[in-house]
Amino acid sequence: MIPWLKRVFPWLGNVFEAVHNVLSGLWVTLRTWFKTYDPQRKTFTEHFEYPELPVPVSARYRGFHRFDLTTCISCDQCAKACPVDCIYIGKEKVEGGKGFKITGYAIDYSKCMFCALCVEPCPVDCIFMGATHDLSCYSRDGTIVDFSRLPLDVAWGRATLNPTAVAQAKVITEPVHGGPNQ
Repeated sequence: MIPWLKRVFPWLGNVFEAVHNVLSGLWVTLRTWFKTYDPQRKTFTEHFEYPELPVPVSARYRGFHRFDLTTCISCDQCAKACPVDCIYIGKEKVEGGKGFKITGYAIDYSKCMFCALCVEPCPVDCIFMGATHDLSCYSRDGTIVDFSRLPLDVAWGRATLNPTAVAQAKVITEPVHGGPNQ
């Protein structure tokens, strides 16, 4: 009978240790919940009145890009620096001169990881990170933003990127440069 007790008690000790560890973890969770529980606490939308008033963001927040279409020289440096290849630049050779004319500048925000690596190599500082944190849409098509089709204030970096402007930019049926075969 003694060898049987030696086999059962270590197992029973392991069970008691496991139950003790689980109860200790639950106690830490409950203690933290009681410290942070506030019945008068408002929801996020009540506290910040979102979307009517913008949510305060820190000064170094990397939100959706702001792009100045007028200063871009189509050098492709931002697209080359992007680690996830989410920047698509359409350009045409300028007739009677040197350089390129930008015909399309699209960013696929379903791929973008907001690393800001595209901002640094730009020689004319036409792309920079904005403070916009929300670009809500109901389909993945809304996550692809073509800055060349946006209203001028948004495309030139004077206004922030918003879902309404992106949706209105998608309504345009003719492509900016006539398509790749023309």
